Amino acid sequence: MKKMLFIAATILVSLQLHAQILTPVKWSYGSKKTGKAEAVIFVKATIDAGWHLYSQTVKEGGPVKTTFTFAASPAYTLVGKTHEPAPITRYEKVFSMNVSFFEKQVIFQQKIKLKAGQATVKGTLEYMTCNDKQCLPPETIEFSIPVK
Repeated sequence: MKKMLFIAATILVSLQLHAQILTPVKWSYGSKKTGKAEAVIFVKATIDAGWHLYSQTVKEGGPVKTTFTFAASPAYTLVGKTHEPAPITRYEKVFSMNVSFFEKQVIFQQKIKLKAGQATVKGTLEYMTCNDKQCLPPETIEFSIPVK
């Protein structure tokens, strides 16, 4: 009987800890051909109210900036850098500096030149998110975006 109670308590605690995992940023992906051998990759972040996601342009000494790393491929080449819209910039006490970030949502865009009719763009993105009370540890996620 004690063993059953212990197992039940362990499961209950485990479920409560799992429910506390915060995921204030949801990512989605897409692509659009803009010519016979050109396309744009879209990486969209939907950010929960009260949270913000940092720009790619955050300076040293601040929070972890959003960084895209694209896997090399014989099917495409990158054209320029990953574009982002104009961020919000303000002084944040916790970092003692001006930082640039996004709220609600942001769409990052990367132009590519196709070497074949189709490609799958793979890579990783690293990001950090904070609200007025806390920052979550940086997270790295993988993506795979088909271009047809």
